[in-house]
This record gives sequence, C-alpha cells and structure tokens, in this order.
Amino acid sequence: MYTPIKINRRLSLMTVLMLAFASGCKEGGSKEVSTQAATKDEATSPKVVKLAFVTNNAAEFWKIATAGIRKYERESKVQVDIKMPPNGTTGEQNEILENLASQGYHAIAVSPIAPSDQVPVLDKVAAKSKLITFDSDAPKSKRLLYIGTNNYEAGKALGGEIVKLLPNGGKMAVFVGTLSAENAKQRFQGIEDAIKGHKIEIVDKREDNTDRAKARSNVEDIVNAHSDLNLVAGLWSYNGPAIHAALEALGKKGQVKAAVFDEEDGTLDGIAAGTIAVTVVQKPFEFGYQSAKWMHELATKGEAAIKAIPKDQVVDTGVEIIDKSKVAEFKANLVELKKAQ
Repeated sequence: MYTPIKINRRLSLMTVLMLAFASGCKEGGSKEVSTQAATKDEATSPKVVKLAFVTNNAAEFWKIATAGIRKYERESKVQVDIKMPPNGTTGEQNEILENLASQGYHAIAVSPIAPSDQVPVLDKVAAKSKLITFDSDAPKSKRLLYIGTNNYEAGKALGGEIVKLLPNGGKMAVFVGTLSAENAKQRFQGIEDAIKGHKIEIVDKREDNTDRAKARSNVEDIVNAHSDLNLVAGLWSYNGPAIHAALEALGKKGQVKAAVFDEEDGTLDGIAAGTIAVTVVQKPFEFGYQSAKWMHELATKGEAAIKAIPKDQVVDTGVEIIDKSKVAEFKANLVELKKAQ
C-alpha cells in the first residue's frame, strides 16, 4: 500500500514529464513556422544577377563604354563586372569568358577578338549564359544579339571621306590590330567599296596585334617605304594616336593625310593639330549602356526579353564624322560623358 507521500512524488514526476513534452511540442511547432518563414523569405528575396562586360583590349576607348555601364547600374541597382584582356590576345579573352561561364554568370557581353576562330568558345559560353556581342560581332556563334556599329557602313563612311581627301586618286595604307576581327573586316570592306572607281590604291595593310609600339612603327615603316604614299587609315581606336605620333615624328604632317576611327585623346589632338583630317566615331557610351540593359533583361525576364530582340538580332548605335570644325565641341561633350563613370 502506497503512502500519500509516494503518490505525490509520482504525480509531481508525471507533471514534470507532461510539461516537458508540451514544451517540446511547442518548440517543434516554432521551428516549423520559422522554417516556413525562411523559405518564404528566400522565395521573395531579389535574385542576385551576375553580369559581365568583356572588351577586346584595355584601350582608352572603353572608358566611355564604362560610363554608359555605370549609368545603367545607377538606374537599375545592378552590378556589371568589366573585364579587359590586358594584352588584347584571343587566349586571354577566351580564358576570361570560360572563367565567367564556370562562375555562373547569368549574362555576358563580349567584343570578340577573332570571332570565327572563337565560335567554339563562344558557343560553350552561350550554353551556360545569355551571350551577346558588342563592337565586334560573331554572327556564326550562338550569341543572341549584337550591339554596336554597323561596321560595313562605318567603313563606307570613312571611305567617302577618303575620296574627298584624295579627289584625284592616290595611294594609301591601312593599319589595324588584326584583320580577322569582324569589325576590322567589315570596316575594311566598306572602305574598299567606297573608294572603288576613284583611282585610289591600297598599297599595303599592316596588323599590330594590339601592340601600341608596333602600331606606331608600322606607320613609320610604310611611310618610309612608300615615298609616294598619300594617305594612311587606322581601323582601331589606338591606331589614330599611333598615326598622329608617327607622322609628327617623320615630319609628314600635311604631306601624308590621315583618316581614322574612334575618339581617343591622341586622335582628337591629331585632328586639332591638323595631322589627322577626319575620324569616324562610334558611340561607345551606348555600347556600355545598351549591353548592360540587354544583359539585365535577358537574365531576369527570360522568354519575354528574348522575344523583344530585333528580328535581325542587331541594335545599331550609329556613327558620327568628326573633323577640325567639330573637334572642340566633341571633346567638350566627351569630357562630360567620362564624368559619368
């Protein structure tokens, strides 16, 4: 027969166990609610979008494109990582692209250095990320869109200026980083078509593989080799400053005319000094801004963004012709653009 004291002890023990069990149930329920809340938070939290803009070299030209990117970043609260192959080689650019694709970037914009040769790499990247091109296109690849200049028409525009500079015909030479780049090929073709029938002969063309010292020495070598040379043309942005420096050093200002592309400081200085007659400028600010915008939309809007791509898969940003009469105003506008970085 149990004593009352023993009964009370048993009741107390049972009470403690029941309270502990109830507390455990409450704790479990609390964890479940907490987990559901966390899942809900994860579902509604904004997606971290990884975007990258890969140039074809580290030229001054890309500072203006960077300003366009920064403007879009401020407007849309996204980040775009800018990558520049330091020596402008295909190998460097391929390594950058492959690294970005392996790191889960949602969209990548690139200016291919050698588009035809890079198709296998570009297609690998396109399989993992939304891929677009700017400045230099790779139409044979699986890129979704090209943003930039219609380089054939830009070449024709420069060719038209060359015809004006050589109304009676003459001899000219062409300089570029590499003619295998799509933009270089198209510009060169545009120049050839524009000068056809005007007794203008292209006596030489030289590549420098983005080596700035070679870009200048190429000009000096050709001008020295052709005493009857009338004009030199530069197809890439840094070729203008190289031509300006070479002609000044050789004392050929005014004797050998120059027509180039893009708006590097050395080119604009050459126009102001009268060493370079004219440059056809692109709109690199738009390269950056439009590339950032399209990458962001392709990464976040999916099929709706793909349907919005133009049928020809091209966004033409246009060109402008700058000569001595326009250079001062253009330089002032350029300073303002660069401030937007």
